[in-house]
Amino acid sequence: MASGWDWEGDESLLRFDDPAEWDAAQERGEGPLGSAVIGLAFNCSLADASPRIIKAMQLPDHGQRGFAYTAVGVAARVNGGLTPELFAALRAEGHRGFAETAVDDTLDYVPFRELPLWFKWRTVASKVQDKLATWRLNVTYAAEDARKALRRRRT
Repeated sequence: MASGWDWEGDESLLRFDDPAEWDAAQERGEGPLGSAVIGLAFNCSLADASPRIIKAMQLPDHGQRGFAYTAVGVAARVNGGLTPELFAALRAEGHRGFAETAVDDTLDYVPFRELPLWFKWRTVASKVQDKLATWRLNVTYAAEDARKALRRRRT
């Protein structure tokens, strides 16, 4: 069966909307499955896209695996939520590497009350880190201003 999708050109795959074709492409060993899964996240229901995103997270190609995590962020933005399997996959990866932006998108676009406990903790930890960084910068700027004022006084 011939596919109607250009598997050599990633751009058209962002319009990808056929979960069955994605499964067939995976069976054939097509290359840009990660790009296609972003299209699924945009154009299909979360229930249809989620298992394919999980599979794409385990692709051997480093770049295509990164696109799978991008698809998680897209799914969070488009749907305002994720499946328990996607939450579990992000938690397993942690807030680093491929998953860093996907976790951040999840924290930004999924309502706090719908987040699993680890993500709620991550939200609080992120806010605390931001506040500490702000205080550190304020102290640094104040120290620099004081040093400059002392220099002006000496001259």
